[in-house]
Amino acid sequence: MQHDERIPLVWDMETSDPDDFLTLLMLLGHPRVDLRAVTVTPGTAEQVGVVRWALRELGRDDIPVGAYDLGRDKPCVSQWHYDAYGAIAPSRDAEPGPELLRRALRPGVTLVTGAALKNLGGVIRGPHADEFVLDRLVVQGGFAGEGVVPAERQLEKFRGLVTCPSFNLNGDPKAVLAALAHPGIRSRRFVSKNVCHGVVYDAGVHAQVTELRQRSASLALIWRGMDHYLRKHPAGKIIHDPLAACCAIDGSIGAWAEVEVYRAKGEWGARLAEGTRTFIIVDYDRPRFLATFLAC
Repeated sequence: MQHDERIPLVWDMETSDPDDFLTLLMLLGHPRVDLRAVTVTPGTAEQVGVVRWALRELGRDDIPVGAYDLGRDKPCVSQWHYDAYGAIAPSRDAEPGPELLRRALRPGVTLVTGAALKNLGGVIRGPHADEFVLDRLVVQGGFAGEGVVPAERQLEKFRGLVTCPSFNLNGDPKAVLAALAHPGIRSRRFVSKNVCHGVVYDAGVHAQVTELRQRSASLALIWRGMDHYLRKHPAGKIIHDPLAACCAIDGSIGAWAEVEVYRAKGEWGARLAEGTRTFIIVDYDRPRFLATFLAC
């Protein structure tokens, strides 16, 4: 792929911590991304309000928003969003998430998900599921361990493990298994915790954002949120979802192994396999990731 091409992309997110919102801000300002739609899980009015606020702030209120369950009572938005960005009104300006995905995921469009796969599950378990085609699915979640990741690349906290719980995948395991089996999904990439737990937005990254924030409204909003976060958590924040989105923009950020992804006793693992069209990350290029992240 030529680096001057814009990648048509749909972002499927949640709002339980800063990761997904930072990713939304990055995608909205990234010169290599054509953001076509945003879907939210579970999709409360408070979540839609936060997404709509970001779209307005960055002049992209034209982007459609989908919600899986707009009627849910629990807000499902972390306090960080309001502490960092101020009072944000709820909004019901969203359509059903699976319907929006079905319309938005045309040939050539990439779906990146940092949430439970409920919206995608609604597509591949819904009407006309056998006609559904998705060129590329990038999922933040899963786990590659012993037997897939060489010992010298394993993070200490996961050393020797074969399976591990995965928050996003366990949010709707049936949807994940359906996505793994669906013949219309032509390529699947899992940006899993065996790598992303080693990717941290710390004071060093914040210093780079500080230097660049004047050039970009997206970076200015990222700086605002993370400046607040780092005052309370100076060690930094693991940034799972920005890594996944950056891997969708530039696949060479990751080192990948073709695998079979499986679930066992509530945990997820991967075993090396050929012909699955399913790949999992085993390492990443940090300078290339930061260059992509900071380009927004």
